[in-house]
Amino acid sequence: MEHLFDQDWEIVPAGGATGEAFFAQYQEQKLFLKRNSSPFLAVLSAEGIVPKLVWTKRIESGDVITAQHWLNGRELDPDEMEEERAARLLKKIHSSRPLLTMLERLGKERFQPEHMLAELETGLDFELLAHPKVREALHFLQTDLPNISHDEYVVCHGDVNHNNWLLSDNNQLYLIDWDGAMIADPAIDIGLLLYWYIPEDNWETWLSQYGVPLTDNLKLRMKWYVVSQTLLSIQWHKGKARFHEMNHWLEYLHSIV
Repeated sequence: MEHLFDQDWEIVPAGGATGEAFFAQYQEQKLFLKRNSSPFLAVLSAEGIVPKLVWTKRIESGDVITAQHWLNGRELDPDEMEEERAARLLKKIHSSRPLLTMLERLGKERFQPEHMLAELETGLDFELLAHPKVREALHFLQTDLPNISHDEYVVCHGDVNHNNWLLSDNNQLYLIDWDGAMIADPAIDIGLLLYWYIPEDNWETWLSQYGVPLTDNLKLRMKWYVVSQTLLSIQWHKGKARFHEMNHWLEYLHSIV
């Protein structure tokens, strides 16, 4: 990575699970670098969803390095997720034809609820399946699968946790970390955001800012995907022997099923 720059540049790892991201700085110039980002990043930048893409370079190894503006800013606080700007940005993402076209060109297939249910039915281990609340949740997913069909498929982020929302010092909001992008029912993103951050009494107000009514069908679809994601989280943390987090999501499951 260092050979892309003059010796005066300081390059340090940016952390993250992949180890493919870096910060580069020289005097007042700051860049965020990533190795082998998807071409999807260019469209996200053009749409103003992520910080501006500065350049893309292919290096001798064949890897492609992308550089984005490194912005001073902060992640959103959990209580800020209720604000209109988060609803409007998520609606902009879900309504973007260029984002959808690019994911389709990259060969991304529509994510169907049947896929998620099949993953759960084959992926939950016997110990978890012996848990009454897990069995109850799985029964709910199986029973209501025919009732959550939806014709509108959009680009979904898949992890709308508040720490993926970046508010720059000039008050520009971005949604970052798009490694889990999918073409799916927008209820995946909406449901997680509402269940995690918005009191149910305020769902209708938040959705009016997003631009859709709170219908019984949307409620069911949101619950279906949130229950699915919660079960996946329980199994994932168990597989990593992260039992404190596993128990947290088991308790959360009790509150939503």
